[in-house]
Amino acid sequence: MPSAPSLTERLRRLAPEAIAFGIIGAGNTLLYMAITYVALPIGAVKASVIGTVITTTLAYLANRYWTYRHHTRTALRREYTLFFGFNLIGMVIQSGMVAIGKYGFGLTEEHDELLFLGVTLIGIAIATVFRFWAYRTFVFLKPPVDGHEGAITEMDATAGFAELSAADVPGSAAELDTRLKR
Repeated sequence: MPSAPSLTERLRRLAPEAIAFGIIGAGNTLLYMAITYVALPIGAVKASVIGTVITTTLAYLANRYWTYRHHTRTALRREYTLFFGFNLIGMVIQSGMVAIGKYGFGLTEEHDELLFLGVTLIGIAIATVFRFWAYRTFVFLKPPVDGHEGAITEMDATAGFAELSAADVPGSAAELDTRLKR
């Protein structure tokens, strides 16, 4: 029976996802700030909503086709709805930290700018860890690795057919399955 992968092995496999996720997040944060700034004349709330919808959509597409490109694809509506929902929860976490600073610790915008930035950064860090976990756990599903290639076919026909037709490719699940059946 194979042993569980070591922590360093798990982190080594997780690092490319985390780096891609971070690059997308940083780029979208800058884009959000730019969109909000440009749209500010129509109102702060409207500008924030426009910036949020645009950057969330772009973040979904970038994560779907770059960060989690090797994960099983499910229905676009399902993925995007979960992605947007988890982004809203992340926004509540971030805003909640600011609210705790303001109402719980009595910070004021006039006198505690640096403390507000610190509280905001803590909120962003907690929300980022939450989003990363939620996306990889609920939104972008990992393909099954237990030999049930039929389940892959049902989730994503193209990937499933490619996997099932790879019986002659050394190391593929289909090749292993063919060898085990002999």
